[in-house]
Amino acid sequence: MELVTIAKPYANAVFEIAQQDKSYDGWKSVLEAAASLVNNEKMQSYLDSPSVTKQDKSEAIRGLVVKITERKLDSKEDEFLSLILENSRIDALPSILALFEERANEFEDAKLFQVISAYKLTAAEEKSIATDLGEKYNTNVSIETTIDDALVGGLVIKLGDKVIDMSIKARTDELSLRLTTH
Repeated sequence: MELVTIAKPYANAVFEIAQQDKSYDGWKSVLEAAASLVNNEKMQSYLDSPSVTKQDKSEAIRGLVVKITERKLDSKEDEFLSLILENSRIDALPSILALFEERANEFEDAKLFQVISAYKLTAAEEKSIATDLGEKYNTNVSIETTIDDALVGGLVIKLGDKVIDMSIKARTDELSLRLTTH
C-alpha cells in the first residue's frame, strides 16, 4: 500500500485535532521531529532491527521527539506517536507531515467567520452555512460558532467588521424602532 494512502487518515485526524485545539504549531513541530527521525539513516537501522521491541522503539522515538521539540508531549501527541508505532506506520510519518502541512496551508487561506446562534447548530447546519458563505465570498471558509440566548432565533455572522444580522432580535428591535418613530 502506498504511504500517502496510509498517511491520509492519520494526517486528517491530526489536522482535525489541531483545528479543535488551535495547536497547529505544536503538531507541526512533533510531526517534523518524528519525520526527521524516520529520515535519519542510523535511526532507520534501529527501527528496522528485529531485535528491538516495539515498546523500545516507541519509547526511543517519543523520547527523541521530546528532546528535538524541547517540550513535553501532550497526551494526544503521545497517543498519536504510540499509535503510529504500534500499527507499524512509522515510515508514513514524512507523508503524514506533508499532508498535514498541505491541509494547514489550505486552511490558512480560509476566512474565519464567527457565527452566533440562539441554539447549538448541528454539524449539517454548520456545513451548510460554511458552504453558502464559501460560495458567496468565493473562498475556503471555516466557522466558529457561539451561542447567544438573547437572539431568540436566527443567526449573526461576522467577518472582521462585516456583520450579517439575521436574528429575530434584530428584526424585533428594528420593528420596535419603526413603531416608536412613527
